[in-house]
Amino acid sequence: MEIRIPEIGESIFEATVAKWHKQDGEKVGKDDVLCELETDKITLELHAESDGTLKIETGEGQTVQVGSVIGRLEGATSSPAEASAPEAEKPAQAPTEAKPEKKETPAPPAATIAAEPKPAEPKPAEPKPAEPKPAEPKPAEPKPAAERVPETGPASTTAAPKSDDRLTRTPMSSIRKKIAARLLAARNQTAMLTTFNEADMSRVQELRKKQQETFQKRHGVKLGLMSFFVKACVEALKDFPDVNSRIEGDDILTPRDCHIGIAIGAEKGLVVPVLKDAEPLNFAEIEQAIAAFVEKSAANRLELGDLEGGTFTITNGGIYGSMLSTPLLNYPQSAILGMHSIQERAMVRNGEVVVRPMMYLALSYDHRLIDGRQAVEFLKRVKEFIEEPEEMLLEM
Repeated sequence: MEIRIPEIGESIFEATVAKWHKQDGEKVGKDDVLCELETDKITLELHAESDGTLKIETGEGQTVQVGSVIGRLEGATSSPAEASAPEAEKPAQAPTEAKPEKKETPAPPAATIAAEPKPAEPKPAEPKPAEPKPAEPKPAEPKPAAERVPETGPASTTAAPKSDDRLTRTPMSSIRKKIAARLLAARNQTAMLTTFNEADMSRVQELRKKQQETFQKRHGVKLGLMSFFVKACVEALKDFPDVNSRIEGDDILTPRDCHIGIAIGAEKGLVVPVLKDAEPLNFAEIEQAIAAFVEKSAANRLELGDLEGGTFTITNGGIYGSMLSTPLLNYPQSAILGMHSIQERAMVRNGEVVVRPMMYLALSYDHRLIDGRQAVEFLKRVKEFIEEPEEMLLEM
């Protein structure tokens, strides 16, 4: 049974064999994970469709076209050695059978037998099989070795550091290449600008503390911060549709719905799965969807459809301890909201200095489409919803 690179999506034409989970010649069972594939958008696993013995034909680190055969599952009763042996015997028998035929026809006359020594000179023509001795270039059978060279290819790339013990050279993964290209496009193809504000997180923290147990029992998921910001952004996008739009050529494309991308730091790079049609989702549905994305990302099971169609993105650097940053646009989108860590700071309220849990917010936007006034007012609207979350109708 052939193991092929599956059809992944319309815009994906090749994939890299990132890692084999089974060894060449190892017996595998149905549904066992065989290998991980990387594309420029997602990482996915290939599973065995039946029991068998794995024969690897494409080594780790090689990039091949969609539909290409990267290995085979040999049946338990047949082995490559047994299959090749009879084929080798048949050609050996064929020449021996041909020789007796020639000898039997001339055998009756003795003269012909004497003449046969000259046909034995055609046997010197058989030294032409000695031309196959140029089969000594069967060291060119290193071609199979060459075919296997790519298997050691990745090792050779990591072997590069031998030239300098203080330097490690590692090839970029397909996902990392794509991330780099998209971030560079965000810099080079947009007029990006960032505006900042800060939000008092007191009411959100109080609400989460008060309702957390009830919410988790009822919905099977914790009430996090991200759902508050998703709801706040969706409400603000209704009033500022340009922030939800993008430029395509000389046109402005404004979707009717809000598809909110949620940046997730995966092991192999940043991924941004999309909450499709986020407007009607309640807090529980948002938290459940995000939890599912995190789980799928950790298991390398995100699908291409999970990552497409976003119109606005939210990223939370605060979970890593970031106090303030300038997020890069998720091109071709026109805006992205950056959340940061919550820190207690001295604030003036009604003429008094009080301590409040504060979060800096950053909105990066494409100035070609979004004016500074729109960006500032959009971010202020998000701040208002966060500081007065009851207005967003928390559904318990």
